[in-house]
Amino acid sequence: MREFDVVIIGGGVSGCAAFYVLSEYTDINSIAIVDKCDKWANVSSNAKANSQTIHDGSIETNYSAEKARKVRLSALKVRNYALNKNLQNKAIFENQKMAIGVGDKECDVMKKRFEEFRSVFPDMEFFDKQKIKILEPKVIEGADGRDRFEDVVGMGYEKDWCALNYGYLSEHFIQEGMEKNKNNQTFLNYWVKKIEPRGDGYAIISKNNEEIYAKFVLVDAGSYALPLAQSMGYGMDLGCLPVAGSFYFVPDLLRGKVYTVQNPKLPFAALHGDPDVVIKGKTRIGPTALAMPKLERGKYWFSKLSPELLKLDLNMDVIKIAMDLMSDKEIRDYVLKNMVFEMPYFGKKKFLKDAQKIIPSLKFSDLHYAEGFGEVRPQVLDRTAKQLVLGEKKIATQKGITFNMTPSPGATSCLQNAMIDTEEIVAYLNKTFDKERFLKDLSPEELNA
Repeated sequence: MREFDVVIIGGGVSGCAAFYVLSEYTDINSIAIVDKCDKWANVSSNAKANSQTIHDGSIETNYSAEKARKVRLSALKVRNYALNKNLQNKAIFENQKMAIGVGDKECDVMKKRFEEFRSVFPDMEFFDKQKIKILEPKVIEGADGRDRFEDVVGMGYEKDWCALNYGYLSEHFIQEGMEKNKNNQTFLNYWVKKIEPRGDGYAIISKNNEEIYAKFVLVDAGSYALPLAQSMGYGMDLGCLPVAGSFYFVPDLLRGKVYTVQNPKLPFAALHGDPDVVIKGKTRIGPTALAMPKLERGKYWFSKLSPELLKLDLNMDVIKIAMDLMSDKEIRDYVLKNMVFEMPYFGKKKFLKDAQKIIPSLKFSDLHYAEGFGEVRPQVLDRTAKQLVLGEKKIATQKGITFNMTPSPGATSCLQNAMIDTEEIVAYLNKTFDKERFLKDLSPEELNA
């Protein structure tokens, strides 16, 4: 069978979550999911590609209290799914997590933030320097073995189910979805070349000229979603600035997740340290942020250059947005510094200074570039407003095809986004969605609100 009610393009955690939700909680007859790789979650959702964090807004200092309140509910759905399915220490892991402020200015920011966020996270704790020394001794230990001279405070949790292997989770979603509906199918090694209206639906055509058909198409293809949308004439008011993140490995010096204060001017994640859940005994520090004309990283810098970006996005609006961003000294310095980070030796020396904000005693010999780790995140540009669009971006055509672009925290929001997409899909196909059971299983707090 090559005809389906729904075809999902993209086998990362967002696409796989949609596949599961549609299979488990709707009466849709047949669902297919396709991905260009030979296994699920092989790009941004791969454990090597992200910080393996459930971003609930508690330690992400670039989130407002209002945004954290929403993101927390998204995070609970993912956490509850993993715990309900007994994926402890397989997909989900428990450890300490905190955001720290270093120096008087940042400490003041953290103290005010803690008071503001207590209503959102009533069980979150405030940590003074002595408490941090107990929880994360290497954060307080200076290069000379004594306590670092700056004041350091933090907020967070001594224990929390906060680390997640999104690759494992993606595979679990697929397995559950396939078991639920015998009419479902999966297609790996299916690289979508184009999507064409066909009859009362769409033909999804691969680079090998294979075709499958759908009444509704959901595109959860990360960096590739916008080029696919624009190839069909949608999203022409948008552009894409792909930004690649890299990481460094250090020895097992942190006991849990340690995040730092975000510069509000910068749309990219602040430096943080995360014990790797896959490679035991290693802590990852990062990410760096480097703009590049690629929709995903390749083994070599010049591999996987993306002509789609040049064909569709290289126009004066996009160039002007980039120029406006670079006119700000803080952003310009940040961009240039991250370019240096990618250089051999000198990049490592420069990165060391930033990493020492988290671990002051860190030495040059402790740092090892995490080869093959990190991935490209599409930063969406609004050509009309001439600015970066932060957060998830959706192009809902109302014509039986929707495109999702999900930069961080897209992985955390996978089930939340799947719920939203499911509501749209069942309305279009005149099917039903058991939202009450979905919320009862994954977010009872919302059901009782």
